Amino acid sequence: MGLDFEYSDGQTPIDDDEREGLLIHSITKRGELDEYEQLNIEDAIKWTISRTFTVEKILREDFVRELHHRMFGNTCRWAGQSRTSNKNLGIDKLMIAVELKNLFDDCMHWITNSVFPPDEIAVRFSHRIVSIHPFPNGNGRHSRLMADVIITHGFDRPVFTWGSTTLTKPGEARKKYLAALKEADGGNYEPLIVFARD
Repeated sequence: MGLDFEYSDGQTPIDDDEREGLLIHSITKRGELDEYEQLNIEDAIKWTISRTFTVEKILREDFVRELHHRMFGNTCRWAGQSRTSNKNLGIDKLMIAVELKNLFDDCMHWITNSVFPPDEIAVRFSHRIVSIHPFPNGNGRHSRLMADVIITHGFDRPVFTWGSTTLTKPGEARKKYLAALKEADGGNYEPLIVFARD
């Protein structure tokens, strides 16, 4: 399969085994893969809108995996499965399950004890799960949809706008998003919260 994938700043490269797991063999460029994935993601969004989830249901590994599978299951075999290699981002692959459990417990504590305002809870969750980087690819898009699910189902508030544009392509919005993520890496979540509602 001759693939010509170019990656924007902050994107996780797909390794050879993951490329073999692509289900649509006519794909040769990253933009084509993004288009197929977007159709799949729109179906996943409809799924999240058409159902009611409790916070207890959302903050579980099986839900996180199912959502990723619904987002990417029509484009790759490894959708919903933990990555089996270490990447340029994320924790060691062997720590994924432990760190997800820690995140779920922390987020439940934030919600139960109103530690942060609702938008900040959802954005902190998104930031932390993307820093865990549980999947071979699609972690950023998955983390943003998880935040949307938390804010709508957990707090009955509107979804985030995330800069009101696609963040998979290079541009000012992606630069602003990556800069906000770096600020959050240092403990300042305000730029990411503002961006999420921009």
